[in-house]
Amino acid sequence: MKRVMVWDPWVRLFHWILVGAMAVSFYTMKTEGYPLLFPIDWHARAGYVVLGLILFRWCWGLIGSRHARFTSFLRGPRQLWSYGKRFVTGGLPEYAGHNPLGGWVVLVMLLSLTLQGVSGLFLHDDILFEAPLYGTVGKSTTGNLATLHVYNGNFLLILVGLHLVALVVHRIKGERLVGAMFTGRKRFEGEPVDGGGEVVKLMTGLWLALIPLALATVLVVWLWNS
Repeated sequence: MKRVMVWDPWVRLFHWILVGAMAVSFYTMKTEGYPLLFPIDWHARAGYVVLGLILFRWCWGLIGSRHARFTSFLRGPRQLWSYGKRFVTGGLPEYAGHNPLGGWVVLVMLLSLTLQGVSGLFLHDDILFEAPLYGTVGKSTTGNLATLHVYNGNFLLILVGLHLVALVVHRIKGERLVGAMFTGRKRFEGEPVDGGGEVVKLMTGLWLALIPLALATVLVVWLWNS
């Protein structure tokens, strides 16, 4: 059994801050928001954080560490089909990063989160809250975006549920995905199909993350103060 580096610190930070922001966002919409005052404001601020995180992740998917890059986990239909069959029949190959099925689920979730965050920028609550871009499009478009925001939000809940189920299934199969998102490392009996990752320390990788971090920060600050 050996430990292999998989997730760099920036991916892990992105993941856990996103979990917190999404939890606040869903809580303030699906409940009365107690004990938070003005839940819609908290919902919007959580959404701004999500948008900043997603902007960072799109950039990091292009220039980040090995298993963070889209090219490392978005695989073709043949590999996806082969993995799907082996998932049902057993004898799954071990992947350090996202497996062929999980990789595409990650992309769908990123697209859905992007759509959710952007559509929310055009909405209002008919009482006190107006998003930064409300009024820049017609009422018909605003209504369509509001409908899209609701349905896509429910779709995101389904994706989150599937993600949690996948964590349980993989844990039953002996793969500890949650622990790896804390430590950055996974345990393997042999060599993973996609190889080990890069050891990227938080501060030594800062120069690479500086541009996407700056873009994400500017976006969040602008939205927060709009």
